Amino acid sequence: METITIPKQKFGQVITDVEKLLYDFEDIAEYHDKIVKQRICDIEDGCIEGKTEQELDEYLAKRGVKI
Repeated sequence: METITIPKQKFGQVITDVEKLLYDFEDIAEYHDKIVKQRICDIEDGCIEGKTEQELDEYLAKRGVKI
């Protein structure tokens, strides 16, 4: 296997880019988590009327929550 030499500055740029992507992914995941929690709170608080579990599952599915 050959050794690859990467200048320190270029490697630093790659690390910075990777960190930014990870932070962006974390923000997306956190936002989605908040939406799911809000939808579940809506159901628990009675803001959403559903007679069956299937109706509540359909409500969540329509709002992007994977059941």
